[in-house]
Amino acid sequence: MNGKWKNSGLVGVGVVAGLLLGLNFSAVAQREARYPLPLPEIRALTEVFGKIKEDYVDVVDDKKLLTGAVRGMLSDLDPHSAYLDPDENREFETSIRGEFGGLGIEVGTEDGYVKVVSPIEDTPAFKAGIKANDLIIKIDDKSTKGISLNDAVKQMRGKPKTPIKLSIARKGEGKPLEITLMREVIKVQSVKAKLVDNGYAWLRITQFQERTAEDTAKALERLFKENGGKLNGIVLDLRNNPGGLLHAAIGVSAAFLPANALVVSSNGRLPDTKHEYLATPEEYTMRRDDILKNVPAAARTVQMVVLVNDGSASASEIVAGAMQDTKRGIIMGQTTFGKGSVQTKVNLSNGAGMKLTTARYYTPSGRSIQAKGIVPDWVVNETENGERHAARMREADLAGHLINDKDPNAEKTPVVVPEKPDAKAEPKADDKKDEKTPARIEPGSKDDFQFVQALNLMKGLPVKGQRTIEPAGPKTADAKK
Repeated sequence: MNGKWKNSGLVGVGVVAGLLLGLNFSAVAQREARYPLPLPEIRALTEVFGKIKEDYVDVVDDKKLLTGAVRGMLSDLDPHSAYLDPDENREFETSIRGEFGGLGIEVGTEDGYVKVVSPIEDTPAFKAGIKANDLIIKIDDKSTKGISLNDAVKQMRGKPKTPIKLSIARKGEGKPLEITLMREVIKVQSVKAKLVDNGYAWLRITQFQERTAEDTAKALERLFKENGGKLNGIVLDLRNNPGGLLHAAIGVSAAFLPANALVVSSNGRLPDTKHEYLATPEEYTMRRDDILKNVPAAARTVQMVVLVNDGSASASEIVAGAMQDTKRGIIMGQTTFGKGSVQTKVNLSNGAGMKLTTARYYTPSGRSIQAKGIVPDWVVNETENGERHAARMREADLAGHLINDKDPNAEKTPVVVPEKPDAKAEPKADDKKDEKTPARIEPGSKDDFQFVQALNLMKGLPVKGQRTIEPAGPKTADAKK
């Protein structure tokens, strides 16, 4: 294994109330300092420390000052490197197992406030009607202006059955919404699956956790069994999946790819960051038995459509990139987030931890999606009328993001958006309805426009979208050629 389980990659984006999403963790021993300390800068640090201790208006604890210095040192590197204090570190290692206490909100920042990226399905936030792009301007009547994401997450976490009040600023609302929620133990079921009409299946992965690959294998086994041992097609739904464990992404990919197929490669400064990850058991499980051994062989050949959008990031982009480059499945939806870096989780001697960007990753064909994302084979709007959620932050929008080493101009690549129906016609008075945010729909239902288009593609029916490149699967009668 060349030490890769000791120093495995971390992939993902975003912070969740009660859950840090998208980052694998490993028991990496602290490396010895190999480089001489820059004395002028160290002297400046001690001078600042001393001046604060002597002259600051209030007495400041030494630990607070030094922790702040470490946080700043890491956060100044790139958007995904970060310091975790001992409490955060413990919560992180618990949360990656898919169980945590909190609200179930994936959050980012915008204009100095906490912004909802997406509520996690079947959580207090989701049930309370909190929506993507909401701004959390107060937590328990305390302003979030300028607060760090880690501090915001700390405030939203807590013991189950304890209340919390959020003040929400939402576009189109004249005044903030006051929402009181009850914290719960969030047990995130990362894999959902069901049969739909005529032997087609929908398999949704909301994030990549420790059990995701195993749960995907069980779902596939059940789906094939329920349909008499065969399926006509699978829709793999990775929309709004912010990432997760690297080995889980490899395992999910391996469930659909031929044995030993290249899933993803990584490259960094250290020798153990230069690695090709193949669809083999030693890459996706630490158990002696193969967690994918009962996956029906037909799962690796049945036609597939992979649904993605701008909320699909990192580990989900690894899976989508593997399916696209190997022509195993057709990618449909909207251009993904564009996080092409790998973080390593290091446990520190004081019980704290840090996430450090140590490598870039590449799709099987050698592409970097950093600050660019996966461009779907078929670009399809969220609704038939062309409605879509307000544009989210993408990797290219984050301050200090890594450049794409394969394509330095990648972030300038325009995102392909299909034309709305009758786009060339004269605008009508009621055309403004197309600008509305789509109503929340049940993923994988008949009201899920993108899902329906995925089924249409596999059935050879017309698809209401725009084909960007020659698709890997069957020819279809499409609306745009």
